[in-house]
Amino acid sequence: MLQPEWASQSGVLLTWPHAHSDWASKLATLDATYVALTGAITTSEPAIVLCHDEPHRAHVANLLANAAIPERYRLFIVPTNDTWIRDYGPLSVNRGGQSELRHFVFNGWGGKYAAELDNAACTRLAELGVFRVPLQDVDFILEGGSIDTDGAGTLITSRQCLLHPGRHAGADKGLIEQRLKHELGVRRVVWFTHTRLAGDDTDGHIDMLVRFCGPRSLVLTTCEDTDDANYAELAALREEVEAVFPPGEYQYAYLPMPRPVFDDDGRQLPASYANFLILNEAVIVPQYGDPADATARRRLKALFASRNILGVDARALITQSGSIHCATMQLSRGVL
Repeated sequence: MLQPEWASQSGVLLTWPHAHSDWASKLATLDATYVALTGAITTSEPAIVLCHDEPHRAHVANLLANAAIPERYRLFIVPTNDTWIRDYGPLSVNRGGQSELRHFVFNGWGGKYAAELDNAACTRLAELGVFRVPLQDVDFILEGGSIDTDGAGTLITSRQCLLHPGRHAGADKGLIEQRLKHELGVRRVVWFTHTRLAGDDTDGHIDMLVRFCGPRSLVLTTCEDTDDANYAELAALREEVEAVFPPGEYQYAYLPMPRPVFDDDGRQLPASYANFLILNEAVIVPQYGDPADATARRRLKALFASRNILGVDARALITQSGSIHCATMQLSRGVL
């Protein structure tokens, strides 16, 4: 069965931004972001860092050493197109009490962007001996950010993403659902419709919107600003989610949106606090330099009383429409 994020982990994957990607003009800022992110991860568990080539690996090693980040990280040369390893990293599955990894096909979010290196990253990590468990290739397009699970057999996703013709042209919802159940060991798939965030280019990834924090607890992104482009969509999503998971039966943390964030061209960006990362001993929460940052941390602490709540500045990441969860992939216990 697909492992929930709060299950015991052996480490976290992240891909360091490099000059051969869309981050080329912002590397100094991104370097600082990734030093902070690596530092936060290593307070709880090891970080496995993908570097594009040997000069890049040496650069990253120097950055981490100069920042005095504890050496609870390993650096590997794995060429990539982009940073968002949530969507091309392996998914952790437990079968018969043993951890396994599933490597699904990644095609650049429905063919929008180049992805051949990203799609090969899992295989390269396996060839380098990073994983101690089998990596099984699955001939099915799936991005890690498009799904979430309660760890008890329920998977949530969005119609907009998984039914997108760039991912599964001609496949109907029933066939996709059967494949998800077979490959990930889930028993129920819940499809949400109202998943369009302004500025999102993933076609409605669920990890910006709705997250399980335990078998009976959820986080939901909400918007109180009636002038915000996301107001109506998020109100409709709340109705959808609460109809399936009634508040009387589930504990909720309702996370606000920060004030609208725009890029240099005036495009609203999908800044969301729901894009947090759960670790063994901590939760890393994206921060946007907004008064709502503290509210998000406080509300998540109510669901994660035993974990440290760590904020990491995600303003550089969100300029490419992603955040903390998008930039990371946890690995279950026994994988490393």
